[in-house]
Amino acid sequence: MRFVELVRFALGAIVAHPMRSALTSLGVVIGVAAVVMMTAIGLGAQQRVTGAISGLGSNLIIVMPNFQRGPVSQGAGSGMSLRDSDAEAIARQVEDVAAVAPSVTSRAQMNADGANWNTRVEGVTPDYLIARDLIVAQGRMFDAREARQGKKVIVVGPTVARQLWGDADPVGRRIRVRTVPFEVIGVLESKGNAGLGQDQDDVALAPLEAVRSRLVGRRFRGDTIQTIYVKSTDADSLDRVQEDVIDLLRDQHRIRQGEEDDFQTQNMASILATMQAAVATFTVFLAAVAAVSLVVGGVGIMNIMLVSVTERTREIGLRMAVGARRSDVLIQFALESVALSMAGGLIGLAIGIGGALGVAKLAGWPAAIPPWAAPLALGFSMAVGLVFGAYPSWRAARLDPIEALRRE
Repeated sequence: MRFVELVRFALGAIVAHPMRSALTSLGVVIGVAAVVMMTAIGLGAQQRVTGAISGLGSNLIIVMPNFQRGPVSQGAGSGMSLRDSDAEAIARQVEDVAAVAPSVTSRAQMNADGANWNTRVEGVTPDYLIARDLIVAQGRMFDAREARQGKKVIVVGPTVARQLWGDADPVGRRIRVRTVPFEVIGVLESKGNAGLGQDQDDVALAPLEAVRSRLVGRRFRGDTIQTIYVKSTDADSLDRVQEDVIDLLRDQHRIRQGEEDDFQTQNMASILATMQAAVATFTVFLAAVAAVSLVVGGVGIMNIMLVSVTERTREIGLRMAVGARRSDVLIQFALESVALSMAGGLIGLAIGIGGALGVAKLAGWPAAIPPWAAPLALGFSMAVGLVFGAYPSWRAARLDPIEALRRE
């Protein structure tokens, strides 16, 4: 018998029982769809995390007070151990540093032209733009002289500008931060949502001295600061810069050998790598769990194929009696199994891609359909059909023609 005829016989047997064929393929459909969806959702989440952390600044080290120093936590705000002199020492003594930006942060109510908005106000220096990879889209950033003198000027993010002035140009307008009047001199370029529950455009930047003396009050006396952003010149020097910063600050704070630091550092590259590894591991775990349903689908195919062999015993005997070889019977039933599994794989692939796109749209993160999704789905479904259809095919091929013809 020719191979084309074997394919025709196999497809004819599938089409002859459409409902049974559909239910047989259902397990493979669910398995392939689940694997594709879990993998795509995991990759989308990984891209979202990468974008969120990268948006905070590249080659960045964040230095903060260690509020947990000692046997009892003192709480945020009670152990401000960083000072202007620490930032100056880092900029002066640590090599391969592109920018050092001390800052303090406070939430404040803003009022302008009859509108009001509550946002995050950052007291910073001009180097903050370099450290955080920010760009001024309209107007300008305050300079070093204005920062040093604590001028009441402010640069707002796109979200703040939109909430207070709509589509109007805010540059040159007056704004009251709590009760303190400021002049808007610039608008930042949009960076979008960080993906970690924080809108990076919902921010306002003002000179460090102005915020420290007029907005944050007693929490930051004198030259106390809340955070130091240190940007290295390149990714290769990031770890070494972090070590140098730690050593320098221990000397600055006179911390003896064996004593706990009164500050902590965060390396954005290390955080990104850790987060990516965690998301990737979770994605593999979800895909592995989803792949179990492929095995269930394979068992269903084997079950139906065994039933089919029993039902068609007389037909098999008749074909073998008129000249069909055992290999022809084996190939025909194997083709039926593979066809059922491949059909389920194609349908599952379509459902998986559609489901992944839908979830990505609802969750607001990028849709990440891996390029290997289609070959993986079809390869898995073909393997399931071959493996779980092997025994029923072999059993059909081993039937004795005379005994098969006697079967009612």
